[in-house]
Amino acid sequence: MELQMKVAQAVHVLNHDSQSCNRVAANQWLVQFQQTDAAWEVATSILTSNYHQQFVSDFEVEFFAAQILKRKIQNEGSYLQMGAKDALLNALLLAAKKFSLGPPQLLTQICLALSALMLHAVEHGKPIEKLFCSLQSLENHDEGTIAVLEMLTVLPEVVEDQNTDHRTSSAQRREYGRELLSHTSVVLEFLHRQSDKSFDSSIQLQGRHRKILRCLLSWVRAGCFSEIPPSSLAGHPLLSFVFNSLQVSSSFDLAIEVLTELVSRHECIPQVLLCKVGFLRDILLLPALSSGDETVISGLACFLSEIGHAAPSLIAEASPEAFVLTDALLSCVSFPSEDWEIADSTLQCSLASFILGLDVDSGENVKSVKVLFFPVFSVLLDALLLRSQVDDSTFYGDGVMVDLPDSLEQFRMNLTELLVDVCQLLGSTAFIQKIFLGGWTSNSLHIPWKEVEAKMFALNAIAEVNITEAQEIDFSFVIHLVTILSSRPRDDAKGFMRLVYKSAAEVVASYSKWISSCQTNTRSLLLFLATGISEPLCSAACASALLKLCEDATAPMHEHSSLEILLWIAESLDERHLPLEDEEKVVSAIALLLGSLPNKELKNNLLARLVSPCYEAIGKLIDENQDHSLRHNPASYSQFVNGARRGLHRLGTVFSHLVTESSTGSDLDDPLIPLLGVFWQMLEKLFQSEHIGNAVLSMAACRALSQAIQSSGQHFTFVLPRVLNCLSTNFVSFQSHDCYIRAASVLIEEFGSREEYRHLFVSIFERFSKSTSIMALTSSYICDQEPDMVEAFANFTSIFVRCSPKEVLVVSGSILELSFQKAAICCTAMHRGAALAAMSFMSCFLETGLNALVESLAHGSELESIVGISDSSIDAMAIQVISHSGDGLVSNLMYALLGVSAMSRVHKSATILQQLAAMCSLSERTTWKAHLCWDSLHGWLHSSLSTEFTS
Repeated sequence: MELQMKVAQAVHVLNHDSQSCNRVAANQWLVQFQQTDAAWEVATSILTSNYHQQFVSDFEVEFFAAQILKRKIQNEGSYLQMGAKDALLNALLLAAKKFSLGPPQLLTQICLALSALMLHAVEHGKPIEKLFCSLQSLENHDEGTIAVLEMLTVLPEVVEDQNTDHRTSSAQRREYGRELLSHTSVVLEFLHRQSDKSFDSSIQLQGRHRKILRCLLSWVRAGCFSEIPPSSLAGHPLLSFVFNSLQVSSSFDLAIEVLTELVSRHECIPQVLLCKVGFLRDILLLPALSSGDETVISGLACFLSEIGHAAPSLIAEASPEAFVLTDALLSCVSFPSEDWEIADSTLQCSLASFILGLDVDSGENVKSVKVLFFPVFSVLLDALLLRSQVDDSTFYGDGVMVDLPDSLEQFRMNLTELLVDVCQLLGSTAFIQKIFLGGWTSNSLHIPWKEVEAKMFALNAIAEVNITEAQEIDFSFVIHLVTILSSRPRDDAKGFMRLVYKSAAEVVASYSKWISSCQTNTRSLLLFLATGISEPLCSAACASALLKLCEDATAPMHEHSSLEILLWIAESLDERHLPLEDEEKVVSAIALLLGSLPNKELKNNLLARLVSPCYEAIGKLIDENQDHSLRHNPASYSQFVNGARRGLHRLGTVFSHLVTESSTGSDLDDPLIPLLGVFWQMLEKLFQSEHIGNAVLSMAACRALSQAIQSSGQHFTFVLPRVLNCLSTNFVSFQSHDCYIRAASVLIEEFGSREEYRHLFVSIFERFSKSTSIMALTSSYICDQEPDMVEAFANFTSIFVRCSPKEVLVVSGSILELSFQKAAICCTAMHRGAALAAMSFMSCFLETGLNALVESLAHGSELESIVGISDSSIDAMAIQVISHSGDGLVSNLMYALLGVSAMSRVHKSATILQQLAAMCSLSERTTWKAHLCWDSLHGWLHSSLSTEFTS
């Protein structure tokens, strides 16, 4: 009794004391108490005795006691003896009877404890049979019925709930479920007796009916009807009870849940319920639509959709009842709710996809089904176009950013697949006719913009179907829309109109080939996109559309007016402040189009205009006359740096879309020659200035340089020594800027095979390898601090090995050995990209050495058993590097395979080990056997594994 009082006092302090320190102390004491053996007896006593404590709520203590028993049964129930389990069962049944009339939360906790006890007692026989005998006794008492209902509700739920009890095996749960379902007939009969009482408006009976439905739902989910013949199930009295419960507002939601669950589990139920859909529509749905009762509408929409999803073949039979169901669903879709959940719930009906999936061999039958349901899907399309419109709050909002409501955005995402199916059923022509229908024909203030925007969304959603079918479509609607939008003042592109611009631009991008083939006003189209590009919400869509048009509509874009608009867009980019990815699309579109101009003089002039603002932005930064004043004005300086960065980014984009026209550089008409001349002069000055210490500016400069090199071919060779000097010098000065190594990689990939530059490439390789930042890579921890640097250097060394002549590799043996050892360290980094890049270099190096060794052996004398290898050969260099670095390589590979993300490194590690083993094997046949052989590999492996196991 004393311990029981302590528990009551601690619960009171935990829930009501004003001092937090007292509450913390009480909580700690109660947590410790729960772990003691005494907690069993104390909790049981609290629930079964009539003891009352004056100053504390009885419910709080009793609820705490029920929770203790539930948790202890879940955690320790498997250790209880059979006698203890029987005693606990009796105590819990007594507590359930005691609290059968409430509080309901307490009764639920007691029943959950009972269910957990039954689950743990399965191994001792048939505990559920004993429980049911006890429940029958409990049912005989008037107050016991509610307890029995709650117990029967909870019992099946414990089968699926594996989160609360991890100590029971799957076998135990299956055995528990089998024994539970063996009492299905008893449970259903009990529920039938309870449901047989007439419906009443009293709160007590309404609560009883909800409990009956909740209990039935629990047993349906457990599979209680699986053994009942379909013929019996269709006429089962409980099914009638559930159907009648739909007409009672207090039990409607649970009745819908039960019916939906039955439909999804039993094939015969949809046929039974389909006959009653007309009654539900007339008695429940139509009044709910009139009164705006969203609870009823939403429930029926889910239920009817589930019938269509579970039995689409039944609906496809086109019976009168099937059309009643489709009519009811269409009414739900069209209901004008402030939310889109009702319309969204109807999308699960899979009738459209079922009809499309009918066997094509059916021939006329398929065609007849499509004809029969053509009006249904035509009306459905109208309803979907209506419900996919934005609400009034979005339409009339004029904020800076206008976003679709989350529920509408989700509805549209889910709707896309259905729109594609409807398009295929109706045919593209009929579908698009629906889209293009509209009562507006001029630039009027009364244009239904909500409708227009929704139709643009639908048209874009089916673009893939239309493009695949390659049907000729009249896009006069879109062209007319674009013309209207292009003629509106720029200030009108705000609020909801940004969404209109965005949707229209997406349509232009999706159908650019067809739109470009129409006899259309290209000027209006470009002005529309130019306006949209300036708005944050639609800039990405308009930039993508511009790029697609320039790719697909070459001829119309070559008109003088079109070229002028494009150059105007480019020249005003600084004012638009676009994200770099959008700006890149715009510049790509214009550069791509200008590069395709047949008139070389015009092409050169327009390209000069395109890049002129870029050169001006860079020139402002490196102008020595204003350098001093810039340094004293941080805001202006930051603006100039950002302008130069954007200018470099645009220049790189322009270069990436221009292809050299002459491999010798003698063609003076090649537009790249004058561009590259000015570009390198400014870039070299920038590289030598103090401004280049800015990491972002360095990255933009190296990106532009790399793209210029990749597209210029041989035009860049005349400044190659100066370029390499700038890259290596700047890297030594700013060793955190890995962009210089990446740019040098491009140079070596482009010119690495040229013998006249071999000393330059060896020199820059040596400068990179012996730099402070690379030499500092002495542990995996340091590698993880600079993963971009590791990845850049590893890629550089891989390209150097692949692209350099053999003579260059031999001369670079000592540098390659140092790089190889650094790569062996880097492969242990936690950063996946850095580690894999290092492994790729090692594999590339081993592959090169292995190929050279195989070639030497193939050319060796067949009469000699041992082949001599020249000290100046590439295979000799590789053997020497491996013999010096093999121990560290194997050790680090083993470490990498035991670390984080080991699975991502298994394939490359296996490849490296295979290459290493092949080198050791082949070296056995050469004069280098003393340096590299099988014993070498064996020793490295033994040393590595011994170290790993010891550590």
